[in-house]
Amino acid sequence: MPRTHIKLTTHPASRNGGAALRWGAATPAARGPVVGTLTRQRNAIGTHSGSYAVYRALAVAAGALDPVHVPDLTDTAPAAAIGPHPQWASPEKIVSLDPYGHQVSEAWADRIRDGWDIRPTIAVTKARLKMPEFDRAIAAGRLRIDGDVLTADGDARVTKAAIDPVWHLPGIAARFGVEENDLRRTLFEHSGGMFTELVTRSDLKVFLPPIGGLTVYIFGDLAALTDPARPVACRVHDECNGSDVFGSDICTCRPYLTHGIEACIETAQQGGCGVVVYNRKEGRALGEVTKFLVYNARKRQEGGDRAETYFERTECVAGVQDMRFQDLMPDVLHWLGIRRIDRFVSMSNLKFDAIVRQGIDIVERVPIPDDLIPDDASVEMDAKKAAGYFTHAPVAAAELVDPKGRGLHD
Repeated sequence: MPRTHIKLTTHPASRNGGAALRWGAATPAARGPVVGTLTRQRNAIGTHSGSYAVYRALAVAAGALDPVHVPDLTDTAPAAAIGPHPQWASPEKIVSLDPYGHQVSEAWADRIRDGWDIRPTIAVTKARLKMPEFDRAIAAGRLRIDGDVLTADGDARVTKAAIDPVWHLPGIAARFGVEENDLRRTLFEHSGGMFTELVTRSDLKVFLPPIGGLTVYIFGDLAALTDPARPVACRVHDECNGSDVFGSDICTCRPYLTHGIEACIETAQQGGCGVVVYNRKEGRALGEVTKFLVYNARKRQEGGDRAETYFERTECVAGVQDMRFQDLMPDVLHWLGIRRIDRFVSMSNLKFDAIVRQGIDIVERVPIPDDLIPDDASVEMDAKKAAGYFTHAPVAAAELVDPKGRGLHD
């Protein structure tokens, strides 16, 4: 197997400048590409593919992957056009993904022809969704087959985008109200020193963290997302493997997800558009191991699983109640060009506040119907109500954000 030359990132010779990158520029040409491959044009900390970068390294070590393989991007262009939108040129609006990440093969075709290894961080394709809940909703008359959004077979047509995280460190620091140097050092220290460039290369402003990204499912005409005359429905959903995939009844995750999809289909059939954002943040971003430990702790406490100790047991095990930090979540909505959500299928104040704090109006909040809440999930709902997770009153962005940009409901 061919071997590449390894050089310490702290060595002065590694400061080759890389490709110029101006975050928040109005065009791809002015912005420049994000290059996380191990080339002389490299201008990002970390590597492409999020958590899968580790599997790629393992494949190289095992001899299954040529370490200098460059992907052939022929015919991989987006199956539907997204953007550009004005939000892409506002550096404070999008800080956790590359808005041009799906336009790589077109925007920098000349550089790719010259041998640059520039890789997409977003892929856009089209598909059909088939879920048993669709059949039940059709039978109950809540959904109708129209031959467009819902096919004759009861499948939902969608445009979907997979998005890997791309963090602009100055923007991330500003979003959380911390100093960039403090953010860099904390990321460096608490990843076990995995990325030395965080503290040795202040000139590198972009970080490709080895974490899960997100997937966007869009129902209906994408043009409706930016048309103020057409309705938009949205469900922002954080991963729950046990419920979403395997149907565990300890929480409301899959029922709320499918309820959100149904609302998106309805809105699309009314001439609007529906968006489901699926974030890889298992167990409130604490991870599934921690999640299961908390399950055990809650169920084994005296009196069994109780609403009043629901979050307490999480904090005892994990140190916090929730690490999803929804502050970064609205970035994908800015990427889509969304300025107003007519039907927000969520009861979470944390998600609601994060969105309106970023200047996106929410007209209506849609709760989960009582008959969709599994019996064993009533503890979760009671605990969240007691903790103030939920409110129902619609609030416009202008009412929630003060002139200095601080959320008034924080």
